[in-house]
Amino acid sequence: MSVNVNQEESNGETRLAYILGVPLAENVVRQWPQMGEIVRTSKLIGSVEGNFAELTLEVGRRLHLANVVVVEWTCNYGDGRLYRNVTIGELENGKAVRVTDYWGEPTDTPQWRAPMTDRLDMPGDGIWKDNEHLSHH
Repeated sequence: MSVNVNQEESNGETRLAYILGVPLAENVVRQWPQMGEIVRTSKLIGSVEGNFAELTLEVGRRLHLANVVVVEWTCNYGDGRLYRNVTIGELENGKAVRVTDYWGEPTDTPQWRAPMTDRLDMPGDGIWKDNEHLSHH
């Protein structure tokens, strides 16, 4: 079963809980493979998130599959660049216990590949939000 749920407001917890659409377990582990880092506990996740006051974000698509949530989302750290991200949450008893984030830094199509590809239609109010459709959470 797949459910696409988009919330309009933060639930007062962490940005991560907003992104996933489920609460975090107190002992949640958040993994960042690109940087080789792990953040342990919902409290420390909130502390890390607090260092990005200018960050705006919005969920594009959230798929809830049994005990897994997969979310496509967009954020801007305040510099105008849009990062396209995927977050995978593993759930136990309805709470996220392990989360893995993959971030896509903005990049341009290499010239050599341009003749072999087409542009992906990314309307600002669709799955991949533009800056005008991002909010502070």
